[in-house]
Amino acid sequence: MKLTPSVRVCGLGAILLLALTISSRKLSTPGEPSFIAPMAIAGIAYLFAIREFFTTPEFPRRVVVIGLALAGLWHVPFLLASPGLDDDIHRYLWDGRVQRLGYNPFNVVPSDPALAGLHTSETRTLNNPDVPSPYPAGAQLFFRAVTSIHESIFALKLAFVICEIATVLVLIDVLRRSQQSAHWILAYAWHPLLAADVAGSGHVDIVGVLLLLLSVAALARRWRAVAAVAFALAVGVKLIPIVLLPLFWKRIRVRDGVLAAGVLGLLYVPFLGSKRIPIGSLGTYVQSFRFNNPVFATLERVAAPQVVVGLAVLVGFLAAIWFRRKSEAFSSEEFAWPMAASLFCAPVIYPWYLLWLLPFVRSVSTLPLIVWTVSIIPTYYVWHLRTIGGPWVVPGWILFLEYGCVAGAAAIILFRRIRQTSAAP
Repeated sequence: MKLTPSVRVCGLGAILLLALTISSRKLSTPGEPSFIAPMAIAGIAYLFAIREFFTTPEFPRRVVVIGLALAGLWHVPFLLASPGLDDDIHRYLWDGRVQRLGYNPFNVVPSDPALAGLHTSETRTLNNPDVPSPYPAGAQLFFRAVTSIHESIFALKLAFVICEIATVLVLIDVLRRSQQSAHWILAYAWHPLLAADVAGSGHVDIVGVLLLLLSVAALARRWRAVAAVAFALAVGVKLIPIVLLPLFWKRIRVRDGVLAAGVLGLLYVPFLGSKRIPIGSLGTYVQSFRFNNPVFATLERVAAPQVVVGLAVLVGFLAAIWFRRKSEAFSSEEFAWPMAASLFCAPVIYPWYLLWLLPFVRSVSTLPLIVWTVSIIPTYYVWHLRTIGGPWVVPGWILFLEYGCVAGAAAIILFRRIRQTSAAP
C-alpha cells in the first residue's frame, strides 16, 4: 500500500486511539509513567499529524470523517473512567450543590465542620477545601445548571463533552467561512489534552473555549452584539480571555460593549447577598497557588505577586493591541498569542489552561504554541511526586523539556524566515 498523506494520517489516528485508550485506564493516577508515557506517544503522533496538515493542502472528506470518528472512540473510555479523587471537578460538584441548597460558593469553606452534612461521597475529597471557590460567576451558574439536572461527576463530564462537540461544530463553520481546509478540524479534535482534561478529568475551561469561539464566529458574520455577549460570557467562565479585549476595538459598537458589560454584571447578581465582593479565593490563588511558572517565579523575587499578575495581564493586552493595529482583517492566531503571552507569565500554568489556545493554532506562526500544548504533558509527573510525598514543584528537567521544545520550534521558524528573507531578490 502506498503511504499517501491520507494513509499516514489515518495511521497516526490509529496510534492516537491505541495510546489514549491505554492512558485512559490510569486517569485516576495521572502522574504515573503508565499514564504519561502513552499520553506522550499520543502527543508525538499528534505533532506528526500536524505536519501532514501543513504539508498537504487538502484531504478527502472521508479522512476527516474517519478522523472525527476515531476522536469519538478514544473519548469514550475517558468519559467512563473515574477522575482523580481530588480533581477540580469535585469542587464543581460542590459549588453547584451548595448553590442549590441556598449557599454562596464564594463565601462557604468546604472544610467548615458546620457544613460537613452538606457533603456527598463525591465532594468529600475535593481539593483545597480550606478556601472558598475561585471560579467566576459564569462557571458557577453552569455548575448549578448541570447539577440541577443530575448531581454527579459523570453528569458534569458529559456536559463538558457536549460543549466540546459543540466547539467542533462551531469550528467547522469558522473553517468554512474562512475558506480553510476542513482537515484542520482534526488539529483541534485530535489533541490529547481534550480527551484527558475534558472527557477525562472534566475541566470547565471547555465551556469558556466554546463561548470564545462563538464570539469569534459571530465577529466573522458581523453579529456584533452576539460577539460581545459571547465574549463576556467566556470571561465569566474564566478570566483568561480578558486580555483579548483590545481585539474587539472598532469591531463592535459601543452599545454592544455596554450590553456585554451588563451581561457580565448580571452573572454576579445571584452572589451579591453578602457584604463581601464575590471573588471567592481568587486573592489566595494569586498569593499562594503556584505551578509550572518559571517566568512568574523569577519576577516574584523582585516584585509582589499582585504586581507580577498585573504584568502578565498587561503583556497579554499589549500583544492583543499589537495584533489589532497590525491588520483590520482578523486571523485565528491573533486570538491565540495574547492568551499564550499572558499564560506564559502566569503564576499557574496547568495543562488544561492551554485548551484555550487549541481552536486558534492553525498557522505556521503558531507552531511554537502547538508544540507547547504537547510539551506540557510531562508536567503531570508532579501528581505522581505528590503521591510519594514529593514537593508540588515541576522538576527542572521537565521545565527544560517543556519550554526548550517551545524555544526550539520558535528558533526553527525564525531561522527559516531569515533564510527566506535573505534569498528574496
